Amino acid sequence: MTASRIRTALGGALILSMTAVGLLPATASAATSVTASASAPTVVPTDKGTVRGARSQGVERFLGIPYATAPTGSLRWKPPRPAARWTGVREATAFGNPCPVLPSGNGPRSETEDCLDINVWRPAGVRADARLPVHVFIHGGGLTNGSGAQNDESKLVRETGVIGVSLNYRLGVFGFLGLSALTKEGGESGNYGFMDQQAALRWVQRNIAAFGGNPAAVTIDGESAGGWSVCGHLVSPGSRGLFARAMIQSGSCPSEPQAQAETAGTAFARQAGCDGTDQTAVLGCLRSASADSLLDASRTFSAAFVDGTPTFPVNVREAVDSGRFARVPVVVGANRDEGRTFAQGYIGAGKEAYLAFVQGLAGGRADEVLARYPWPETSDAYTAAYLVGAIMTDSGLIAGIGGCGQRSLVRTFERYTPTYSYEFDHRTGPGLTQIPGYVWGAGHAAELAYVWPSFDNGTPIAPLFNADERRLAREMTQYWGTFTKTGRPHVARQPAWPAYRSGKGVTLSLRAGGRSVLIDDDRYSAEHQCSFWDTMPVAQSS
Repeated sequence: MTASRIRTALGGALILSMTAVGLLPATASAATSVTASASAPTVVPTDKGTVRGARSQGVERFLGIPYATAPTGSLRWKPPRPAARWTGVREATAFGNPCPVLPSGNGPRSETEDCLDINVWRPAGVRADARLPVHVFIHGGGLTNGSGAQNDESKLVRETGVIGVSLNYRLGVFGFLGLSALTKEGGESGNYGFMDQQAALRWVQRNIAAFGGNPAAVTIDGESAGGWSVCGHLVSPGSRGLFARAMIQSGSCPSEPQAQAETAGTAFARQAGCDGTDQTAVLGCLRSASADSLLDASRTFSAAFVDGTPTFPVNVREAVDSGRFARVPVVVGANRDEGRTFAQGYIGAGKEAYLAFVQGLAGGRADEVLARYPWPETSDAYTAAYLVGAIMTDSGLIAGIGGCGQRSLVRTFERYTPTYSYEFDHRTGPGLTQIPGYVWGAGHAAELAYVWPSFDNGTPIAPLFNADERRLAREMTQYWGTFTKTGRPHVARQPAWPAYRSGKGVTLSLRAGGRSVLIDDDRYSAEHQCSFWDTMPVAQSS
């Protein structure tokens, strides 16, 4: 589904409801307050200078390392430039600044453009020549918020012995502004945040060996918009050779044409007070504007990757469909109830609001949708949200995330490369925040705290886990770590997770208490009513 179709399908009110709870992002805030305590400082050389990290609980952390120079002034909306060298030893015990963002469940407002930093975690005492596999996580946030501090990699590193990495990249209008003057200047516009990610992955190739990592064994992983990013790296020519394996969590493969991005960028410039027919003057106005004024003008800006460009020569999903992507092993997964996170704007709504949603989505086929998702005789304040959430999940309405969109993406990847499919299916967990009476199910972002305990939406999640959920967290961490090590998520004494196979595809249903189980394609399709949604235009994810 293109970005314009996403905007049309969601509507302004629903976008606002998702923003209020920190979504379309993958949400986390507690990690931003985490800094490593210095118990046994350790020093590592990089290509720009030496850094000193800190050790605690069996993990050494090197945080806030610049991988590119601050994209300010004339460098705003240009590809990232190399970071400056420094002399002496740089302290790397605290996360760097988040890139400019509006406040959300991912954290407070930030106006600091000096933000292109990378973080590294390694097992304590690792030798520089260890050549450990490397797990690079790309945060979500709808390409409009979030930071590399959201997902502290300590648990994955401690329990599986890999090297962990996270990173910041430019977001919102700072990272994804399309404008004709920018296209004329640089040959394309709108993909600056993605170019940042590529620069960070090149930093990993140059430097990770000094931390004990193997640059030839890099796995890239991302959730939500981070999953979009991973799909983008699979397709983008500039990302070839930067990784050996890939994981897409609750993601998909959307992009939009250059002309469409430029139209949206012109509308943003007008909103920012930089209007006129002279596009060079408009660009000068935007580059001289303060970060806070650009943020204020960007509240309705929708970020997307831009195709028909050197970064993405063709539409990202079309490239995947035709096999024009890096043929590396991939894990592709989603959550059983993705839409329950996005549908919270319907809490308290009644039957009429629900019927209006279905009518707006399905038009002349609304009765067919209602026959499959009927309004019950007995309802409460959450009924509309549950029904809307189910439709969002099964149809893949939100950029093809979850349900039948997920199934389509898995089946496409499987035609070309080893593919492992999962569904996070634990439906009675704590949820992202405490909303009395609301059952989150396995909503969007519900899986993150199981691998990254730092993840939350303003309320701690992992501390609320019961014994069965703690076991699921351990099992998921082992699956993620083993795939990072071998490209095959096969873990001894855990349920087998075979590759998806055409005609008899199986998905690992992740469940608490040691009850994870394989489900076949027929069962998955029936759960999400794919035989119906495959006939509906909304189910198309390209």
